[in-house]
Amino acid sequence: MSVQNAYNAYKQNSVTTASPGELTLMLYNGCIKFIHQAKKAIEMKNIEARNTYVQKAQAILNELMSTLNMDVPVSKNMFDLYEYMYHQLTQANINSDVTILEEVENLAIEFRDTWKQVIQMNRQKQFSGNQV
Repeated sequence: MSVQNAYNAYKQNSVTTASPGELTLMLYNGCIKFIHQAKKAIEMKNIEARNTYVQKAQAILNELMSTLNMDVPVSKNMFDLYEYMYHQLTQANINSDVTILEEVENLAIEFRDTWKQVIQMNRQKQFSGNQV
């Protein structure tokens, strides 16, 4: 098995064995990665790559929106924020605007870091014997 095949198998396994919380964390990380790549593409004046990476970040935001439990009050606020981020990515794509990408990237980083803390707190509760 080649190194690339082994790596792909590892990635596939990490996704299929991840908890829902870990999957959400992976989505945030992917969104951040694609925004970062879109910024690089703008700097290199690569319009096709910029468009591809922005669309990948938008697809992740769509996935995050579709997984929200709208019975939970905070979900409406999260939906609105994700929708705003999606719209901003569209504007950044149209205008090749790195500043807008940085704004969305910072929001995604904040969400990711908060989500990481939630996962850590839940794990601590589970290990201490308390139920979440």
